[in-house]
Amino acid sequence: MSTSENKPDQENSAEQRFREAFERLKLGVSKVLPKGTHASQNNIAKEAGCDPSALRKTRFPLLVTEIQEWIEANKGESPPSKRQQLKKQRIKRRKAQETIDDLKKERDISAGLLGDANLRIIDLTEKVALLQATLDEVRPTASVSPLKK
Repeated sequence: MSTSENKPDQENSAEQRFREAFERLKLGVSKVLPKGTHASQNNIAKEAGCDPSALRKTRFPLLVTEIQEWIEANKGESPPSKRQQLKKQRIKRRKAQETIDDLKKERDISAGLLGDANLRIIDLTEKVALLQATLDEVRPTASVSPLKK
């Protein structure tokens, strides 16, 4: 038997491995890749135990067409990957941390304004007391008579 006679059998067995890997990934029960890995040509080849470049349209045109059609039909169904979930959490935490930082800045500015307002109130209270004392010294209370209408 020559190597060219073995080639069709090897292609069939390779195609069969790719099809089985494709079915496992569609069902979310992969053996090689982490559970829940989405189906793509590269992932199917990896799941079949082959190099991603082994699953080519020139060698397996029907299978690759089936894979591409299934991927297109099921685009929105795949849940976010663990990496995408972690990225979302990081962004959410970052937004929360930025909000906390902004609120701390606002608190500090408000505390500063309140302190300035308190000092102004104290200054004005002292000024009123000083002016009241000056007024009391300038005009004696007994000599002032109320105006009549």
